[in-house]
Amino acid sequence: MTDQTAAPSTASETDGNRESEDHGSALPALTLAALGVVYGDIGTSPLYALRECFFGSNPLAVSPVNMLGVLSLIFWSLVLVISVKYLLLVMRADNNGEGGILALLALVDPWRRGLKQYGRPLSMSLLLLGLFGAALLFGDGMLTPAISVLSAVEGLHVAAPELKDFVIPITILILVVLFAFQKHGTARVGSLFGPIIIVWFLVLAALGIASIRENPHVLVAINPWYALSLFLESPQPAFLVLGAVFLVVTGGEALYADMGHFGSRPIRLAWFGLVLPALLLNYFGQGAYILAHPDDALHPFYNLVPSWAVYPMIGLATVVTVIASQAVVSGAFSLIRQAVQLHQSPPLRVIQTSSEEIGQIYVPLMNWTLFVGTVSLVIGFGSSSRLAAAYGVAVSATMVITTMLAYFIMRDRWRWPTPMTYAVTAVFLVIDLSFFSANLTKVEEGGWFPLVVGGAALLLMTTWGRGNRLYRTKIGQRYISVDDFLTSLQVDSPPRISGTAVFLTSSDQIPGGLLHHLKLNRVLHEQVVLLTAVTEDVPRVPASERLEIKELSCGFYRMYVHYGFMQSPNIPVALKLCDEQELIPDLDPDTVVYYADRATLVVTDDAEVMWPWRKRLYSFMARNSQRAVDFYDLPPGRSVELGIQVEI
Repeated sequence: MTDQTAAPSTASETDGNRESEDHGSALPALTLAALGVVYGDIGTSPLYALRECFFGSNPLAVSPVNMLGVLSLIFWSLVLVISVKYLLLVMRADNNGEGGILALLALVDPWRRGLKQYGRPLSMSLLLLGLFGAALLFGDGMLTPAISVLSAVEGLHVAAPELKDFVIPITILILVVLFAFQKHGTARVGSLFGPIIIVWFLVLAALGIASIRENPHVLVAINPWYALSLFLESPQPAFLVLGAVFLVVTGGEALYADMGHFGSRPIRLAWFGLVLPALLLNYFGQGAYILAHPDDALHPFYNLVPSWAVYPMIGLATVVTVIASQAVVSGAFSLIRQAVQLHQSPPLRVIQTSSEEIGQIYVPLMNWTLFVGTVSLVIGFGSSSRLAAAYGVAVSATMVITTMLAYFIMRDRWRWPTPMTYAVTAVFLVIDLSFFSANLTKVEEGGWFPLVVGGAALLLMTTWGRGNRLYRTKIGQRYISVDDFLTSLQVDSPPRISGTAVFLTSSDQIPGGLLHHLKLNRVLHEQVVLLTAVTEDVPRVPASERLEIKELSCGFYRMYVHYGFMQSPNIPVALKLCDEQELIPDLDPDTVVYYADRATLVVTDDAEVMWPWRKRLYSFMARNSQRAVDFYDLPPGRSVELGIQVEI
């Protein structure tokens, strides 16, 4: 069964949807939680980011001019990209409090609103851009755990060089534990994340301050002239080093995606109050150390650590990178659930791991796909430096797409003056495209990996979406309307048996399973509910707005159950809500019999609507997708699947 998409929600220009949850006594707790989840990714960048600028695949020579130029680029990247773009601008585009590129895409709504306002070509382009941006994040979900955990364990190169051969096995062991733990959820240990991350950032700041005291001259790099002069004196090396500088902002998308869990105020408070100062102090401290010890700075982060504290620092860094990886993996789970609810992915098994937090979910297929990809990256690349050469392409492309979608929000939702909209978009596009262009130079060195993963995910999503539209068209040609069917019942009514039957349907026509059931069994229940699950373009639909019921003739009812794209549908729970509100008389949720179609697809060679090879791919995905009885949580003992055959 394929859901229908309802009208979009209205974007809030302010953070009003979350303000009630952000103020008062809840603010410190939310800020602490945000530190533990949101900032793990960007907080582990000091392990490798500055090192890659001077000892990576496109290194700059160590000199005061180059160092001040790079530090200036890092400073203004964090200020402009994270502070201004994401925290002050993009986070205002919340979809009922939720963020992330799919939530942003739902606000632009190229499915319905876009077709009317922008025309089909632009709407389809926006849809593909948004889906590609989301697809690229699956590649990021493999790269982030690989580079973060590996870079932390590589501290053994400094602490115990004789153990360097154990770096890869230890990293893989940590990743096995990380992904195996996912099925248990993170709710129990989530409260520990915030304090650990606070310790991490305080340590970053302390190490940076100690090093800056020996060479305070590096602080002049906050002057943007040093960044500009780097490009004026060495344009090509400066352009190439942007690919490494970008590593300091790779957690930007996570800030926006996790907004729905904490609200914008806690995320902003944590950033400006602790994270940004700590990151800047550590980067400037590393810069000061490299200038003072240019021949002994291959691992500048660990070089800042006193010799007695290297092993504890490796342990702390490993824990923090696991936390960062956990946030990325959980984000991939949420992303795939959104894709399922927005009809861009086949139904997959989603397990709720917490009865209190709706965001705590586990998707087995996605989890082990990420695991295989992550371990393959660790083994294939062998070091965090080589992985850094592949890292950044996906995230920089997603940032470009976010800016492009934000343009339509500024223009059409917020009604900003045209000159202001153009100016803001142009500034951020110049920054984003510069980073993206620099990262494209990494394609041959491994940057192809996230592009391949993103391209494959986009192919699967668009094939599923197009295949579903073709499927609905085909079944729509075969079945009769509800009005015609009810008219025929009044003329020739079959015997009726006691009880209520619920038939799942994706359209306003009589489902094929009902016709098949009537043809074979020649009976109907006294009450028949034609039920459609509707996914709204909002994150969540409250229970008070869940049900929409219309009484028809001949004991039939038309029922719509509304869900948000962050919610997992549960039809039996909706039926109990219906019983509590007495919307359908004599309804007993414990005796209802559920019927769902189980289509067998017959692929034809007709290529007018869809290429045959994509039809076969869609058919394969449909055969291996989660069954409707499982996706909608129907009770196995009272559920019947009726087979139908459809040519596509």
